[in-house]
Amino acid sequence: MGISLNPASLLSGQGLDVSSLVNQLLNQKSGQLTEWQNEQTNLQQQAGLLKSINDDLSKLADAVTALSDPLGALTAQTATSSDTGIVTATAQTNAAAGTHSIVVNNLATAGLVYTDPLAGGANASILPSGQDSGDLTLQIGGTGGTTADIQISAGSNDTLTTLAQSINSLSATNNWGISASVVTDADGARLSIVSQATGQPGALEVTNNSTSMNFAAPVGGTNASLTIDGTPYHYTTNTVTTDAMPGVTLNLANAALNTPVQVTVGPDTQRVSTAINTFVSAYNQVINDINQQYTVDPATDSQGLLAPDSALRALQSSLMQDVTYSISGNSGFVNLAALGINMNDDGTLTVGTTPSGQTLSQVLTSNGAAFQNFFQNTDATGFATKFHSDLLNLTDPTIGLLNVDLAQNKTQQQNLADSINNFQRQLTAEQTQLTQEFSQVNASLQSYPLLLQQVTETLATMNSGSTSSSDGSSHPTLTSGL
Repeated sequence: MGISLNPASLLSGQGLDVSSLVNQLLNQKSGQLTEWQNEQTNLQQQAGLLKSINDDLSKLADAVTALSDPLGALTAQTATSSDTGIVTATAQTNAAAGTHSIVVNNLATAGLVYTDPLAGGANASILPSGQDSGDLTLQIGGTGGTTADIQISAGSNDTLTTLAQSINSLSATNNWGISASVVTDADGARLSIVSQATGQPGALEVTNNSTSMNFAAPVGGTNASLTIDGTPYHYTTNTVTTDAMPGVTLNLANAALNTPVQVTVGPDTQRVSTAINTFVSAYNQVINDINQQYTVDPATDSQGLLAPDSALRALQSSLMQDVTYSISGNSGFVNLAALGINMNDDGTLTVGTTPSGQTLSQVLTSNGAAFQNFFQNTDATGFATKFHSDLLNLTDPTIGLLNVDLAQNKTQQQNLADSINNFQRQLTAEQTQLTQEFSQVNASLQSYPLLLQQVTETLATMNSGSTSSSDGSSHPTLTSGL
């Protein structure tokens, strides 16, 4: 489209609107810039969509990793107790399924010795009258254990308070594993010494005492006693691991003679169910992301920005191939549908029931070995193992489908940005040049009325100085020296 100028206004002294004229000229050249900017916006939106789908794909990879991990959710075992007030239990992945009868006869206890109340209180001397030193000897852990010899000096550690401090300091230095404190009640102040270990290793006994303190008989320092399926066992702690129940840890809470507690070991169905549902949710999110790009928007009658992207189509195909993977044999549990994980018409999954009407938990409980073998096995041909391998490639930072797409998109955006910047610099330079040139023209046009007036006045002066000839024409009068 051309640019028109009004000659009448140009010659009237109004001149040119230089800024408007330059903008009109440059606008005719800015169509390419607009096209590039629109393309840049489109690429930015595509990059955002690609990143969102790629993030969801990474979450799916994490969910599948949990299913393929030999020490993960699918191999998790749980141990439940019929009476958690007496005993609780935890199971490792190597725990054998089964039910065991446990009777807790007594708990492992820490050793304790304490004195009778001291008449003078916590700050009175414990040395007999006339003595300025004494000795207190403890046997820790019974015969063959540690002997703790505490030397007592007047003015140093000869009160209950200072002696407790001294014992704690010596215990820390010599690793005796005991702690002392002063306890006060209505009867007065007493020294209490307790072992930090339970069972026989924590047994305490006063073997020498040349002070005025009187110690009561020692208590505690006994091992835990229990029976597992009728066989007696003894342990120094109340946290028990035993060959009778490999992979199971028992936590003894209370003694209860002649009260059997049933501890049942089996697959952790809750943890397995959570892992399966997490996988299904993550898979459905990716499929929904992809489906959205192929859905026609009725308002625009067009698909999503990524619909033409071949990488997205390849990703969809790869996921569908993985999720319909099937193995042979395995007691009939050969694919997801056989486990009660069914595919919907849009490609998403739903945790439901098997063709025979079993729930996922029922399949796991009735045939845990086949359930686990479908997802992971020693031949590395399980569903989760293969899917995990494919997802590693799909999400690889260098060769992953969407990561390659994102890298290409970034390059295209950078090339467009460079072209836009170069073009804008070119337009800026041209704007400067045109403004300068049209400003000069404008100055001339604006001076035109004055110039025209001067010419008119000059012509008028010349006309007034002319003479008429006999034929009636006027002739200028020549002046000497003209």
